[in-house]
Amino acid sequence: MIFSAFSPLLRHAGLAGLTRDALLRMDPETAHGATIAALRLGLAPRQDHQDPPELATSLCGLDLTNPLGMAAGFDKNAEVPRPLALMGFGMVEIGTVTPRPQAGNPKPRLFRVAGAEGVINRMGFNNDGHEAAFERLQGLRVPAALGVNIGANKDSTDFVADYVLGVARFAELADYLTVNISSPNTPGLRNLQADEALRRLLGEVLAARAKAKIRVPVLLKIAPDLDEAGMDAIARVILDSGLDGLIVSNTTVAREAVAGLENASETGGLSGKPLFNLATRRLAQMRQRVGTLPIVGVGGIHSPQSALAKFEAGANAIQLYSALVFGGLDLLDRLKSGLVAGIRMAGKTNISELVGARTDDWAAGRIE
Repeated sequence: MIFSAFSPLLRHAGLAGLTRDALLRMDPETAHGATIAALRLGLAPRQDHQDPPELATSLCGLDLTNPLGMAAGFDKNAEVPRPLALMGFGMVEIGTVTPRPQAGNPKPRLFRVAGAEGVINRMGFNNDGHEAAFERLQGLRVPAALGVNIGANKDSTDFVADYVLGVARFAELADYLTVNISSPNTPGLRNLQADEALRRLLGEVLAARAKAKIRVPVLLKIAPDLDEAGMDAIARVILDSGLDGLIVSNTTVAREAVAGLENASETGGLSGKPLFNLATRRLAQMRQRVGTLPIVGVGGIHSPQSALAKFEAGANAIQLYSALVFGGLDLLDRLKSGLVAGIRMAGKTNISELVGARTDDWAAGRIE
């Protein structure tokens, strides 16, 4: 993905727009690599003020200065978690990382659906593997909650064993772990969302967590393409398991929201603005099923209003990624300002007081 990150002068709107336009003319994956390189060099703006108290949040026992996170997929190899945190994210999730390095799917594998501010990817968990990520993170001070998103190698004979390896490797280094079984780009991976498979997976993952010196929170990232029965089954399993939270949701294989647009027929997972309604409805439906279990809302956030809607649908925190492709880095500040305004307008003092305010409306499809 892409966002404007080449210069400290990006605080000036004209240069931010120009840089973003230049990046949007590049091949998407090339632009993504350039952005990572720029962040490594320190060429991104830093937040120079404290977050407002209205945004202070607790998630799975972690104290966050704000509930806005960078989602997994951007910093796959743990190259820039500190620069991202210094930009003002309250949580930064690296990965997905697999035990062994893998190249991912053949290129091209990343496509903009510009007419809808969407992105389709079929990256295939391309990453440098556990050891490379571990070496980069060891001893690194990240001034935000650090999440590590763990996955399975495409050619693994036992996906569950790969997740157990991920827990063992990162449990004492991460602030939280995310078990990603919802990518559509690793054949067979989403089958782990089924009842018995999920029960085995979470049982072994949480057993591995119990062996660690620190009880790191473990979250499960699920797909938005689940039906009612699938959501029921996942809720039953996770409520019995001792899991710490959910991330709702990953990308979708559905294309109704972008039908007929350029690149809409590419295979892979669709993210960005077209995912917002589906992901937010699934978030609310899972909130109804899991009670007070912490949920991170992801998918299609593109404005202060859409960020606020995620909380009202039932999210305790939210994550961004694709919106930064089209909205630029200043989107983070705009979202924070918009959330604070929404909190005050509702007569509340903290974002936590808005969580679930419209869950039933979103779950029933009364809001679009």
